[in-house]
Amino acid sequence: MLRFFRSSLPARLIGLILLALAIRLPLLWLGEVPLTLAELRGWLVGERLHTGALPYRDVYDHTAPLAAVFYALLDVALPRSWVLYRLVALLLVLVQAVRLSVVFNRYNVHPERGYLAALTYVLAASTSAELDTLSPLLLGQTFVVFALSALLPTSREGYDNTRLFRAGFLLGLAALCYLPLSLLLLMGLFAVVSFAANSFRSFLLLLCGFGFPYAVVATALLYLNALPDFRQFHLEPMLAGAAAADALPRAVQLKLLALPGLLLVLALARTFTTSLGLVFQIKFQQLMLVWLVAAVLIGGVVGGSAPGLLAVALPPLAYFGLFLWQQTRRGWISEVLLVLVLGSVVVVRYRSLLGIENLWPLPAEARYAARPDARYAAVQGQRVLVLGPSRGVYVHNQAATPYVDWRLAQRDFGRLREYGAVFRVATKLASPPPYLIDEANLLPELRYKLPHIFGRYQPTATPRVYRLGADR
Repeated sequence: MLRFFRSSLPARLIGLILLALAIRLPLLWLGEVPLTLAELRGWLVGERLHTGALPYRDVYDHTAPLAAVFYALLDVALPRSWVLYRLVALLLVLVQAVRLSVVFNRYNVHPERGYLAALTYVLAASTSAELDTLSPLLLGQTFVVFALSALLPTSREGYDNTRLFRAGFLLGLAALCYLPLSLLLLMGLFAVVSFAANSFRSFLLLLCGFGFPYAVVATALLYLNALPDFRQFHLEPMLAGAAAADALPRAVQLKLLALPGLLLVLALARTFTTSLGLVFQIKFQQLMLVWLVAAVLIGGVVGGSAPGLLAVALPPLAYFGLFLWQQTRRGWISEVLLVLVLGSVVVVRYRSLLGIENLWPLPAEARYAARPDARYAAVQGQRVLVLGPSRGVYVHNQAATPYVDWRLAQRDFGRLREYGAVFRVATKLASPPPYLIDEANLLPELRYKLPHIFGRYQPTATPRVYRLGADR
């Protein structure tokens, strides 16, 4: 298999695609990859924006603006399509893998050429079901991979202004998909110091490119009177690690990182025993080390728990994997190691179907999927307002109000003693949804303070579920 992917012929891409599909498609057919919480959030945000809502002003959610717009476009194409989300996620992984290999081949960062880096990328990305999920981090990672080529000089004179600005611009788009990816500016700074003649001026160009997308978004939100909400509902929650709510438990994520981590350790050990001849190759190797350090920092910022966190470390893992798979006199060792890695990936992904899930403390990702709340099974296909943390209600229902994230909704419902909060609730719910689910037992207080809205809700046969009645 290594000999097959050592070639740089485009036909090798077909084998890469078939390998990725062979690992994932049986799981999809057997229903072992259910809807995740990150995908459910994407559904809710996308359909709200599709109906004309404005992010942060009309949707209380921490999803980054570019990712929210992308979810809205998917909702326009095919509303609430679980299959579409999975296909787009797989396409992004393949595009990132192939693009990375193309950059490595074009700039001769390693003596050997081919698609071995893409092979490592796809195998490592297949170890966890979270990278089958269309998360904001995976979206942002695509821009980072495309920014890499702009960070590398094309001549001895170093950079030109256009390339540096483009690199910063792509990193800015990545941050607009997932804010912690802005820490990869450290990689850009190191690239500028390593390759640019005028480091300070070049880094300013990089920063200008990075800040330009944010300047455009901030200006648009300012004119739409949503800039304070952008700070309150996106910047502050993301810096506080709000995205961890959609991720697997930290302990499960760390266990799933064991196989890619072991592969990385073996690759690093092989890397430091291999000498590179060109100065550029040595500098690029250092750049990948900085990228790896930045990935660790991002993991620390999000508390080691975020949907698709492994994606940040895949590019350096793919690069260092080139040293692990390079040709030697005992080439059969690398072939055996690749077979072991592929077998381990299959065992990890199919552990539930193989009946070995209980043999090790690694529960299936399906246990943490977004499932319908059985308590409210009578409410389906409706527009609802949920006063509480339950999100399973939204699997078969639509969010008809700005209050998509209950933790962020505490800005209003957690301060009902304040006039401003009551006024905002009355404004946001000028057209109340047909159904209300009161898990927080707030309806009595809301009826007292806003009788023209909440006084119209009547109890149903299902506890805590209320139906909107006629005007009194």
